Amino acid sequence: MRNENQKAKPRAKKQTEIRSNSVRINKYIAESGLASRRKADELIEQGLVKVNGKIVKDLGTIISYSDFVTVKGDPISVEQHYIYIVLNKPKDYITTTKDEKGRKTVLDLVKKRARIYPIGRLDRNTTGVLLLTNDGELAHRLTHPSYEIERLYNAKLDKPMNLEDAQKLSEGVELEDGMTAPCEVFVMPEDKSKVRILLKEGKNREVRRMFEAVGYEVKQLDRKMFAGITAQKLARGEYRHLERKELQFIKKLVKL
Repeated sequence: MRNENQKAKPRAKKQTEIRSNSVRINKYIAESGLASRRKADELIEQGLVKVNGKIVKDLGTIISYSDFVTVKGDPISVEQHYIYIVLNKPKDYITTTKDEKGRKTVLDLVKKRARIYPIGRLDRNTTGVLLLTNDGELAHRLTHPSYEIERLYNAKLDKPMNLEDAQKLSEGVELEDGMTAPCEVFVMPEDKSKVRILLKEGKNREVRRMFEAVGYEVKQLDRKMFAGITAQKLARGEYRHLERKELQFIKKLVKL
């Protein structure tokens, strides 16, 4: 019995080593900084991902970190050095890595040799806090609705907002893609056309559509906070790297 037990130990150790070197294909792509895990799933399903020269379409495929992975024919690898940036986004910049129409993107402002991409999106006319990173797992969790990440916006409306409409917004309104979740709405007493709204969703153009649903047009929209991160002391178009305590805070929010 003693000899059998002694033989079993190295086998268990070897299995642990194998597991630690294995990863799901979508997580590998996200960790490479190429795309979020959700986008990685789309690339896989479209047949654009190859592992060691073979197309992989099964989202549950387990690979090794030593495998040769390509996306659209370009090799990728997992970045060992992650970058975390907060940008004070100005108007007229697209929140994508590139634009087919040749419009300016946020990456024209944040020039980094490593591949980074925005966490979530702000539409072209919305300004304020935008996070960028090459940490795909963090990006995936910060945009996943289950983590209920807070977003704070200042909105300038086309007319003063009455308290009845503010109450409707706070309770949730019906949009074409479903009801919005309850949120906090504060109408500025000195100027009722200025409204502050705190919500935990990130649907496409959600804030603008919410106000439209109760009869208001958003003239200006500025995101003041995302996941506890602000752009204080940053002029429009300026950016900085997150401080250690800020990174620790947002990772705790998403249980990383």
